Amino acid sequence: MADLVWTPVIEVARMIATKEVSPVEVVRAHLDRIARLDGTLHAFITVCGDAALEAARAAESAIAAGRTLGPLHAVPIGLKDLVDTRGVRTTGGSRILADRVPDADATVTARLTGAGAIVLGKLNMHEFAYGPEGLNDHYGQTRNPWDAAVARVPGGSSSGSGVAVAAGLVPAALGSDTGGSIRIPASLCGITGLKPTYGRVSRAGVLPLSWSMDHVGPMARSAADCAVLLGAMAGYDPADPTTSVLPVPDYTAALGRDVKGLRVGVLRGMFAEGLAPGLGAAMESAVRQLQSLGAVVDEVTLPRAGDVAAAALAVVAPEALAYHERWMRTRPQDYQRDVRERLFTGAFVSGVSYLRAQQIRALVRAEVDEALARRDVLLAPSTPIAATPLGERETVVDGGRADVRGALLRFTRPFNFSGHPSCSVPCGFTAEGMPLGMQIVGRPFDEVTVLRVADAWQRATDWHTRRPQI
Repeated sequence: MADLVWTPVIEVARMIATKEVSPVEVVRAHLDRIARLDGTLHAFITVCGDAALEAARAAESAIAAGRTLGPLHAVPIGLKDLVDTRGVRTTGGSRILADRVPDADATVTARLTGAGAIVLGKLNMHEFAYGPEGLNDHYGQTRNPWDAAVARVPGGSSSGSGVAVAAGLVPAALGSDTGGSIRIPASLCGITGLKPTYGRVSRAGVLPLSWSMDHVGPMARSAADCAVLLGAMAGYDPADPTTSVLPVPDYTAALGRDVKGLRVGVLRGMFAEGLAPGLGAAMESAVRQLQSLGAVVDEVTLPRAGDVAAAALAVVAPEALAYHERWMRTRPQDYQRDVRERLFTGAFVSGVSYLRAQQIRALVRAEVDEALARRDVLLAPSTPIAATPLGERETVVDGGRADVRGALLRFTRPFNFSGHPSCSVPCGFTAEGMPLGMQIVGRPFDEVTVLRVADAWQRATDWHTRRPQI
């Protein structure tokens, strides 16, 4: 039973289909682990134990009758608590929506359960997805499972998703990503997280932070598992007019392939500055590994990436305030302090600043497109720092002090701004044993190539197979 919670999504689905294990056995193994560990980790806001067991029994009956519910038949998953679930509260990690019970599933919920997945519960998050540390004053601080001695941030805003997957509470989860909220916790928790292209996955029924920069994507322990989940939930949705009508490819076709001849551009400039000890060496080792696998590597810079921090703030802050304006007038005291302060900044962004930020955004997107016109993927660290202690607002990088929040966002936010797909994969550990991550960035709607490189990397290394000792 202990090994069952570490079994990959693809293997769990196969074992259930061949009746090597029962859906009830799989669900019980994960619920037992949640009961044992989540009092410390605080990864879940709501556990749907009874409903999950009922769904597992139904899945077992379907198998006995010779029917399959889809590629995720009886695979347990967790959902970030901003993804609507019919009849189950969806709080956004907030006090304001503490009693909100949707009467319909989000599109991604419906698609994943339609493919056979079983929802074990709703996962903790930085309140209203507005923070990269993963803090939540209302439902408990989610703790990074890689350090039992020091309470460290898991990364956010999809903190519960990152911790639940890393700790073996669920084999896969959904996160959302506006400035790095899938890739930051993936990096800090040592798992794999994929931010798809903007418009590849529906956001209908997902609480917004910034309408023009929000993405929804899978988090799992491998690129292969992310490929299966993405295939189940991607595609056009009339309920979300930003979704693309482009057909959804078979993402599993990316798996098991080599990278010979693929062109990899290693991002330098700001992406090689202010790195935590050991991260630069880990990245150079990854580059050499990809070269040994046959990839053709060169170096590239994105000069306009340095403009992203200020421009992204001018986009996100007013878009976030537009959603929260009513509650900010009537219930400001019900927000945790850091989120309330960030929302207040939206009132001070002028229309001119917002427009100029969108113009900068178009230039950044064009610069990334140009870099990818001569390369298949780009490579960079996911975050310049590893997980810091909870409550630490500054950290030491290269002998100087750096703001933790700004550092966490520095390498991921440019690709929310541009909308390109990006996958964070584990690439090493610090001397203290904390995970390090690198991101693989691809052309719009070319998640297949991103996943191909990520999967080839993971078949050649074992970073993603390591488990925290909880």
